Formats: sequence, structure tokens, C-alpha cells
Amino acid sequence: MSRFDYDLYVIGAGSGGVRGSRIAAGFGARVGVCEEYRYGGTCVIRGCVPKKLFVYASAFSEAFEDAAGYGWTVGESTFDWATLIANKDREIDRLEGVYQRLLGNAGVEMHRGRGVLEDAHTIAVGDRRFTAERIMIATGGAPTKPEIPGAEHAITSNDAFHLAALPQRICVYGGGYIALEFACIFHGLGVDTTVVYRKDRVLRGFDDDVRVAVQEAMAEKGIRMILDTTIEAVEKDSSGKTVVLSSGERLSVDEVMFGTGRAPNTAGLGLEAIGVEMDGGGAVKVDAYSRTSVDHIFAVGDVTDRIQLTPVALMEGQAVAHTLFNDNPTTVDHGHVASAVFTQPEVATVGMTEAEAREAYEEIRVYRSTFRPMKYTLPDRQEKSLFKIIVDDATDRVVGVHLVGPYSGEMMQGVAVAVKMGATKADFDRTIGIHPTSAEELVTMRTPVTE
Repeated sequence: MSRFDYDLYVIGAGSGGVRGSRIAAGFGARVGVCEEYRYGGTCVIRGCVPKKLFVYASAFSEAFEDAAGYGWTVGESTFDWATLIANKDREIDRLEGVYQRLLGNAGVEMHRGRGVLEDAHTIAVGDRRFTAERIMIATGGAPTKPEIPGAEHAITSNDAFHLAALPQRICVYGGGYIALEFACIFHGLGVDTTVVYRKDRVLRGFDDDVRVAVQEAMAEKGIRMILDTTIEAVEKDSSGKTVVLSSGERLSVDEVMFGTGRAPNTAGLGLEAIGVEMDGGGAVKVDAYSRTSVDHIFAVGDVTDRIQLTPVALMEGQAVAHTLFNDNPTTVDHGHVASAVFTQPEVATVGMTEAEAREAYEEIRVYRSTFRPMKYTLPDRQEKSLFKIIVDDATDRVVGVHLVGPYSGEMMQGVAVAVKMGATKADFDRTIGIHPTSAEELVTMRTPVTE
């Protein structure tokens, strides 16, 4: 008989925590999990899922415009923010119930409340105490705000899902994918939208051609892009909010949203006291098996700040379960992880950027195509798609693919399989395209660019 209440206790019931606890229980482990907010974590409750629903909602404004080019007469349309919020909330409630049923059906015991480590094997959840032979930290991350005067008057992505009313004017601070996705959402819903970013080009870390394409497309749609500028202060008065810029300009808006980064949720968990090492940003340090500096404590997902993507957290949680309870030590390959950015236009990417490839290989070939999607021809929308393939010249292996345009995320999933398997440009070339689609451009680019 074990001297512990559980074989595994999981703090945090987001994507990684739920997957890890459910799989572990399926292997016969006694598993407990606690969650202080809602089951489903960032992705389901206030991240990927509600954001994508908002993206769908915001895309209708252009769809109505484009319909005329195909012979449709669309009558007067209106948008009701309260209806979107209510329908979104209903779907999130449904999904949270699904997550709870998955855990319950697997035999995982669920506890509501914040989990704190009292010692290396004891977790306090409110006034209850549980002991566990092994512990998994899966507390995710949270949006941060820069330390500037009036920061308390700004919202973050968490708050954007629960605004009482849709603002008429908004300033979004940041140039990362979260800031830009919400800028596009608000713009599509009819909000006068301004993006302020401290650098000269958005989407730091992405391929440079992608960064230029998205930045130019957003500006052409009517989103004001103020670059090489910071926000010095946010002031609030009876008529709204004023954003004070480093340039001296003052913007009058109804709402300010900070999309300037996220930080791991490690504060107050008791990790330091039991010797769990963290980096300077508060992320838990782990090895290839997601094991922390304390041998029986593991950490997965955004709290480790490896790759902040839901599917990565799922794989990490599952790998820990296999390692501990299936006699199958398992690591997660964090290379060539595909991702999508649901800006408008949409972005999808896998593998290296051109700059990274030039650092890694002696010679590379770059294939690039810019074209107007067929969907936009009859409405005469001038928005362009960008497709880019990067190849290691010595091996002909495709080491990076980058897409900007409609349905990029949907196209990229299959491409990511090919890149992960080590496909060569010759493999792409001998694949017959599907016509007429944008995707066929991936297998018809024959001439590398020279500039």
C-alpha cells in the first residue's frame, strides 16, 4: 500500500495537465488534479478557442463585401457584440464540461482551488492537503503588462473576451501574434484600430518576408500601424482613454489592449522552497523528459516556456505519463513544430526562417511566390498571398515553409508532416498539385529567387 494519496498529482487542468493526468490514469495510476479557474486552461477558456471564434466573426465584414463580386446582393448588416459573447460563452461552457467528463471517465479525481506545494510531496488546495509520489506542474502562463503609468487602465487578451461593449476605437500595444490577431479581430468588427509597436517590423522571430507581408496587408486594410514607438502612459477620464506615445502624439481611444508578452504562472506555488530551479523569467527548468531539478517533479506546457503552443503541451503531458506509468521513457521532439497565426491574412509556418537557414547551412535555395488567390479575383480584392520554401542546397531537404494567405493553417498541417519526415524539394516537385487551389503553388515553384 502506497504511503501517498496519489501516484501523480497535477497542478493545473489546461491542455498539458488534462492530457497527462488522463493518460496516466489510463495506465492505472491514481491521479488527482486541481484547477483554480476553469478546466481547459488558456487554450479552451481564454485563448485559442474563443480567439478563433472571434476571428470567424470578424471575417464576415470582408466576406459580405466580396459577395457582390459573385452576384450576391447582401442587405444591410449589423453586428451585435453581446450575441457573440453569449454564444462564445455557451461553447466554452460546453467544452469545459467535455474536459471534466474526460477526466472523470478516466478515473481522475478533480479538486477546485489553487494548488500550492507545502513540501516536496504535499499539495495544499484550499484547506485540504494531498500527498503524491510524483507531481506535475501544468499551470501555464498569463499575459503581462509593461510597467508604465496608467497600465491598470489597459486590458489584456484575457479581458478582451469579456468586454461589456465593443469599443469604437482601440489601441493595441505590441507586435507579436496575440496583439496582431486581436487588432485584426477588432478591425474586422468595425473598430477603429491602431497598433503601436516598439520595433520597425512586427512578428519578431518569423521569416522576414512573412513579417513584411502581414504588416503591409494590415496597413492596407486600414489598421493604423505606428512603429518604432512606445506607449509612455495611459490616462483615463470621463470621455475615454488617452494613450501618450514616445513620439509626443496623444491618441484618444475607448480601449487600450496590451499584447506585450506572457509570463509563466509560477509565483506563489512553493517551487523555490523545495528546490525546483527556474530561469530568470520564472519558467520552470526541465530536461528532455520534462523532469525538473527535483527528481519526482515534472513540468509541462507554457510554464516551462519551451514552445507556447497547445499541441506541444498535450504531447509533453502525454510523454510524462508514458515515462512514469507505461515503462516507456518518452521525449517530445520540439523541432519543426508547425504553427499558425490567425491574423488577416493568416500565417502558417514550419521549420527555419530564411535567416536561420543561412546561419545553419553553407548554401540554401529560396523559392518564393506572391499571387492573388482565385477567391479574390471577382471581388477585385488586391490582397496577395505569399508562399515560401527554403531548401538546404547540399541535401535538397526542405527546411522551412512559410505561408501567408487564406486557409494557410489548414494547408500547413499536411506540409508539416512532409517537412518532419525530411521531404526534399524533388519530393515536392514530383507531387501533382490539386487544381485550382492556392495549395498547388507549393508543388509548382521551380525557380529559386536570386535576390
